Amino acid sequence: MPPVPVQVPEQVAADRAAVRAALLDWYDAHRRTLAWRPGPDAARPDPYRVWLSEVMLQQTTTPHATPYFLAFTARWPSVTDLAAADDADVMAAWAGLGYYARARNLLACARAVAGDHGGVFPDTETGLLALPGVGAYTAAAVAAIAFDRPANVVDGNVERVMARLFAVETPLPAARPELKRRAGSLVADERPGDWAQALMDLGATVCRSGQPLCQRCPLTEWCAGFRSGRPERYPLKTKKAERPRRRGVAWVLRDDQGRVALVRRPGKGLLGGMLGLPTSDWSSVPAEGAPPRPADWRDAGAVEHVFTHFALTLEIRAAEASSAEGDGDLVWTPVEEALASLPTVFRKALERGLA
Repeated sequence: MPPVPVQVPEQVAADRAAVRAALLDWYDAHRRTLAWRPGPDAARPDPYRVWLSEVMLQQTTTPHATPYFLAFTARWPSVTDLAAADDADVMAAWAGLGYYARARNLLACARAVAGDHGGVFPDTETGLLALPGVGAYTAAAVAAIAFDRPANVVDGNVERVMARLFAVETPLPAARPELKRRAGSLVADERPGDWAQALMDLGATVCRSGQPLCQRCPLTEWCAGFRSGRPERYPLKTKKAERPRRRGVAWVLRDDQGRVALVRRPGKGLLGGMLGLPTSDWSSVPAEGAPPRPADWRDAGAVEHVFTHFALTLEIRAAEASSAEGDGDLVWTPVEEALASLPTVFRKALERGLA
């Protein structure tokens, strides 16, 4: 069934003040309680907590990010504490949040703030953008939420709200410039931090992916997607190409003290600098590779893992060693410690090997 033709509601521009008032009123009544968000009567948010949460949320969902955020802020309560942390400790604490390059950038940014700015975050988008690892989205989010600057903060939730509000027919990702421009047209000097968070909250709780809860939305009066009768149709998306698949082998070797053999991965590249299980190369053509040492290796099944740009199948080989002596680059680690700190793909492989 073809979509119902809808004129873009130009009254959104004409009623800009009313649109903003309606959403901010809704936010005041329905704002989410989040670990990194102070209460409605509190002072401005801590820029460190805003920045840390935004970096984490770029890679995962709020429920998944929350325990990581709480653990990070308990261990490193300020940006100067994080700047002084050991790289390996931060990388281990990041395990399970994906994209370990973000953890390296996190440390680089914390050290720049501590060393070059006296432990105080710049309070403008321009200043924030000059920090290592801070991109346009993070700079806008921190500027708006932490410093109440009128910045245009556009994440996936905001894109969805704009696509429905204006019935944008261009599919993602090509629609992003238009969606950002539409969002920018509604930014104002009044309560910019609350405005940014209100749009995010609306997208996360009401204007949801899939089936939106339009009966709870404060913006249906102006929403072209709602008027079309098919708001769930927006945003349109270009069909994704199928992820390529790579294959490899991971070796789970335990010694007579119950420890597991890990290796430090090269500093650059996927999972760079992290401890992981010894593996073969990951490629489209299966390659057995050489195990970390001679042993009575046995097949222990396989695990699947999906990265952003490819899917991975790891065949698991398991063995026990009588001694850990003379093993070169192997890092012998207690199993419980390894399970708690390894990146997800290696934790899955270790669990399979142990089973």
